[in-house]
Amino acid sequence: MEFNDFLAEVEPQYRGFAQSMHDYLLKNGNKLKMTSAKNGYVVSYQYGKKKRVLMNFVFRKSGLVARIYGDHVGQYLELLESLPESMKKAVNKAPVCKRFEDPPKCNSKCVGYVFSFDGAQQQKCRYNCFLFEVNNESIPFIQTMIEKELECRAR
Repeated sequence: MEFNDFLAEVEPQYRGFAQSMHDYLLKNGNKLKMTSAKNGYVVSYQYGKKKRVLMNFVFRKSGLVARIYGDHVGQYLELLESLPESMKKAVNKAPVCKRFEDPPKCNSKCVGYVFSFDGAQQQKCRYNCFLFEVNNESIPFIQTMIEKELECRAR
């Protein structure tokens, strides 16, 4: 399984973005891990000695999706507030983390996210909170969020 196999499955208009994010993440100390899933490849980028995942590219019925693990979201809330409405809707739609409601029902590795967004306190699941469809509107915001998260992790 090679990155180019994944890239061949990406819609042509988004291949450049996927390739540039891949190059950027590898250049900045991330390790690539690829697996297969029901709807296609899962491309993960792990950062640091603990190999915590920074982001995934996954396929959904709607197309390519970027899942960002925003462990340091509290340090770039101004970016979240500037997201387009479609991306804000995705964040607001994400479920409340079970860790806050019934801890034994949640994945033991999940820490959940608590942050202020759109005028409300949020308690979101780390696996679904920042799950954004890759499209022309979302690409610059996805890229900036990944850059900010990587900066925070590098400190």
